[in-house]
Amino acid sequence: MTQIQGRVIFLFIEFKNQVQKVLIAAAVSAGYDIKEEEMSFEVSEHADLATRLAFQLMAQKSGNPAATAKEIVDAISADELKNADLVGKITTQGPYINIFVSDKYLTTTVENVVSEKENYGSGKNTGKILLEHTSANPNGPLHVGHIRNAILGDTLSRILKKAGYDVEVQYYVNDIGRQIAVVSWAASKYPLDMEKKPDYAIVDVYVKANEDIAKDETINEHIEALMKKVENGDKETIESFTGAVDMAVAGISETLLLMNVKHDKFVRESQFIESGAVWDVIDRLDATGKTKDSDGALVVDLSEYGFEKTLVIRRSNGTSLYTTRDLAYHEWKAPQCDRMIDVFGADHKLISGQLRAALQLLGDKTPEVVIFEFVSLPEGSMSTRRGVFITADDLLKQMIDKAYEEIDKRRPEESEEFKKKVARMVGIGSTRYDIIKVSSDKSTVFDWKTALDFEKQGAPFIQYAHARASNILTKAVEDGTIGSDGIGPGFANYTRLIEPQEAALIKKIARFEQLIEESAASLKPHTFAIYARELADSFSQFYRYVPVLNVEDIELKKARLALVYAGKTAIANALSCLGIDAPESM
Repeated sequence: MTQIQGRVIFLFIEFKNQVQKVLIAAAVSAGYDIKEEEMSFEVSEHADLATRLAFQLMAQKSGNPAATAKEIVDAISADELKNADLVGKITTQGPYINIFVSDKYLTTTVENVVSEKENYGSGKNTGKILLEHTSANPNGPLHVGHIRNAILGDTLSRILKKAGYDVEVQYYVNDIGRQIAVVSWAASKYPLDMEKKPDYAIVDVYVKANEDIAKDETINEHIEALMKKVENGDKETIESFTGAVDMAVAGISETLLLMNVKHDKFVRESQFIESGAVWDVIDRLDATGKTKDSDGALVVDLSEYGFEKTLVIRRSNGTSLYTTRDLAYHEWKAPQCDRMIDVFGADHKLISGQLRAALQLLGDKTPEVVIFEFVSLPEGSMSTRRGVFITADDLLKQMIDKAYEEIDKRRPEESEEFKKKVARMVGIGSTRYDIIKVSSDKSTVFDWKTALDFEKQGAPFIQYAHARASNILTKAVEDGTIGSDGIGPGFANYTRLIEPQEAALIKKIARFEQLIEESAASLKPHTFAIYARELADSFSQFYRYVPVLNVEDIELKKARLALVYAGKTAIANALSCLGIDAPESM
């Protein structure tokens, strides 16, 4: 960001605003009728910005788009262009109008990064957001299917925070449903292996219990009895449920932290039973006149919202359902925030839609829902387990192990501590990036070979660009070019940065702010992930073709070092938004 005419704005956005003002004035001067909202721009390989404006206006005169484009550009006022200090030249290429940034745009970008450092790219959006993600049932460890939910939700929260929002991340804990009743019953029958990670100890007895139920269906009567006791407030039963859930959640949290995923609050379903909120929701839905009896169960007719299937809000045995408690949860959240965002798998598409419809029926605020398709593994890869779900821990461990092999091959002289530290950064970063780079509405196959690609496809390529920048700056400190006060405002004359690779890197850095805004608005973090790789590629091209440390001209050397610092800072900030560590050395 920078200060222009007393306003704090994003540089690329201000550049677009200036271009729009110049072109509208020129079009009007040339005799065309154009409104601000009719202007549109696109990214072009031939310019920093391009517009098809001539196609929109050609019918007003000649009908020739190339002639229209030339007429508009020829009508650009020198005074208008002079006031647009971020705009360089404006040219035509057939029917297209191509716009280029000015030298001031380039120098201001570097100045902004150098002065703002880790705050570079931070937005000024306001409002409180409650974002829920993962919320896996606490009846065992997270598996590969949960990874995308956790990574998508966590990355979204980071991007929204960077955009300026006040974000609280919640995990909605199912601590009273049928599966937890099975866990509680199992824990009372089978001893828990306390030497195991707690979520693994829980899943062991849960699996045994389901095997027992398959052999003896009368056990279901005991399970239902436990569920009724909990909903009736039986303290002893509630405590047995809570103890099992706490163990599972402790193990799940450990896995999430390994992925750099952190929740601010764990909200238990049971609190909405205890408070009576669930029964209040059921009563109010019943009072809408949209409910009916279905074999003893109470269901809601949501056909007016486009749903043929009714929503069950109370079972025939009188107990509530996950969905009913979820309604109470959203009513509890709504007054605490400006926006609610839920991250759900594709299998929740129907129920999330019914949830929103039921909340509308009650006159409540509805959540924004991000639906993701599932992630799978290539057959036979990553695990020796057959016929059993692959846990997130299995996948992460093997990614770290494979990253270690690569680090050991590249840096055999380094200590074990260094190799293990970097292997964790690269292994976890590779997993996160390979998941988040794909649009959430598309299914994806996780392939560790692609994920661990050091040559442009994966996170290691981005991390390696950061490490290269760090290495250059370290050497500059050692040779005395950078002093103890580091690189700050006034360190160098940025007008010396005139090489094509320098300009390309600066332009890519300047897009950071815009991509954060776009990803936050669309709730599609894959666009920012793609940008991060492009940013690293721009830095790598600069590194490859433009010498820095061996330049004799000290002022030019300092300007290029400042650009290295800006590149490193932008890459580090981008990696932070993606939840990926930025190694100083690799």
